Amino acid sequence: MSPAITDVPGITVGHAQDLETLTGVTVVLTPRGAMGGVDVRGGAPGTRETDLLAPEASMQEVHAVAICGGSAMGLAAVTGVVDWLREGGFGFDAGIARVPIVPAAVIFDLALGSARFPDAAMGYAACAAAGTATEEGCVGAGAGATVGKLLGMSAAMKSGIGTWSETLPDGTMVGALVVVNAFGDVRCESGSLIAGVRDPETGRLASAMALLRDPRLLPAFGGARGREGTNTTIAVVATDATLTKPEARKLAQMAQDGLARTISPIHTPFDGDTVFVLATGRRPAPHMVVLGSIAAEVLARAVERAALAATGMGGLPAARDLT
Repeated sequence: MSPAITDVPGITVGHAQDLETLTGVTVVLTPRGAMGGVDVRGGAPGTRETDLLAPEASMQEVHAVAICGGSAMGLAAVTGVVDWLREGGFGFDAGIARVPIVPAAVIFDLALGSARFPDAAMGYAACAAAGTATEEGCVGAGAGATVGKLLGMSAAMKSGIGTWSETLPDGTMVGALVVVNAFGDVRCESGSLIAGVRDPETGRLASAMALLRDPRLLPAFGGARGREGTNTTIAVVATDATLTKPEARKLAQMAQDGLARTISPIHTPFDGDTVFVLATGRRPAPHMVVLGSIAAEVLARAVERAALAATGMGGLPAARDLT
């Protein structure tokens, strides 16, 4: 099996999806609690409970992160995640009850398939399916993920979910899982295009950055095309290192570089790019320079996997269809 975020001890992943309506939910579970952090850089985020992850907030444990399709309506799926955790006896001990803490973020996938959004039942099903074998591609929240929407959906490509992990020299594990639903293109480490906007006439890959220099496109961003390009790339970075909340935030910030290396353009007004961190605290942490730098590389590799593992759906081709 390929390296995955579930290589980090204490982490499991579950997916639930509807491949007819092309939407779904992915959960990264840490039922016994983990230190959480987040960094939001896109201009159009849709999130839940991210304020609890601020360094100055008192909450010290997170029990899952949910990534949902369906735009803002998809946050309804988090109720099912909370129910599953509560039934298992997991959550913050508030004295009279245990309260599961589940930060979440959504992608806009309503332009592909049908305008259905995940519900509580789908969130619950994703938890029930969780394990250490992590599927990639058009599963879970990746069911409706697309990239390269600068010229609208007709010239876009299918993307999905990718994951990767690496063991540091001191034995520390760091892994990442990402749902790539970007406005921009996806590039590999060498800089070559993998997936993204296609030439409307030939169907071949074009370059979003080159197209952005075309003055004929500028009026589109004030009209329907700009509104159609509602996107978001969401990632979860996990480690078995022991981190404080400020350190978890810093790790999320450094990991964002992995998105910038593989997606262009990134962090646009049309994206809600968000990186969560889960630190299970099973071993001493290496220096943040090491941990954060490797986390960015791991996340970059996961982004590549998300594009390469996708299959064509909803009338859109995937990277494998163009080779």
